[in-house]
Amino acid sequence: MIHLDKQNIKHIFDHFRDQRIAVIGDVMLDRYMWGAVQRISPEAPVPVVEVVAETTKLGGAANVANNILSLGAEPIPIGVVGNDGYGEELRRLFEAAGIRADGILTDQDRPTTMKTRIIANDQHVVRADIESKQDLSDGLGEELLGVFRRLLPTIDGVILQDYNKGVLTPLLIHQIVQVCREQGRFVAVDPKFRNFFAYRNVDLFKPNTRETEQALGIRMDTDEDLVASAEELFARLDCQSILLTRGERGMAIFEAAREKPVLVPTRAKKIHDVSGAGDTVISTLVVAKLAGATLLESAILANYAAGIVCGEVGVVPIDRDRLWEEIADDPD
Repeated sequence: MIHLDKQNIKHIFDHFRDQRIAVIGDVMLDRYMWGAVQRISPEAPVPVVEVVAETTKLGGAANVANNILSLGAEPIPIGVVGNDGYGEELRRLFEAAGIRADGILTDQDRPTTMKTRIIANDQHVVRADIESKQDLSDGLGEELLGVFRRLLPTIDGVILQDYNKGVLTPLLIHQIVQVCREQGRFVAVDPKFRNFFAYRNVDLFKPNTRETEQALGIRMDTDEDLVASAEELFARLDCQSILLTRGERGMAIFEAAREKPVLVPTRAKKIHDVSGAGDTVISTLVVAKLAGATLLESAILANYAAGIVCGEVGVVPIDRDRLWEEIADDPD
């Protein structure tokens, strides 16, 4: 059993507000259509959802920024939207949340990424995506790097949030990590399959089981598989630490190659919707780590946070006060 020093954790919580974190990657909109199913369509054997409400929220890397804000720290999103109404709406949502959006550029050649989820009777029925997966042009990549360099003096750490929508190209990844290394900034990565091995020399690499299995071409069924996978990742990425998220099996933390992992069991009491849980994990991890927590303490806090948001329907950011109450009330 892993125990937390709650007095120390409270001290760390108090320092969340001092952290300023850049979130670089694929910002997007999450749109929800809420309703109920009463009948089957006469046109095709599909349910008819009678929509009663619609909501639009910050999604993707923008949701990571929103989680950071909800934890009490200051996010600085850096990314790209299209020259369209959805891009304007995303900027409005940033403004309404009190998140600075001067790091968000406009790409004339791509749409703003939007995911529309239809929820019926509290169940996720279908999702429709508007997106482009084309790599960012070299010119816009240089502009994005320039924005990052300009903001860097005020930033404590960086999250690279990759959904394979083309904003984080291999060249831009290399350039950002190199700048972070030169300037001594903590950099964490939430990768996807396409650029998996482009993230070399980072402080924290946070893949999930499925992404790692795809990237390495293996299955991770045993603890020995887990250790072997981590060894290969350390060798190929030259990273400082790895946190592998394993769904209902919790997390595995590696702080050096050829060491046994620290296994952190899941804290989810009920799983209603896993949408956005990975965003919550990386946000909580980095905020806590920069506020003075160890990697293990950060992972435990992130596990609590993920357990909370998985109990909600739809993508919701973790609330700092609720997270603290969950930890404070836990007899462990």
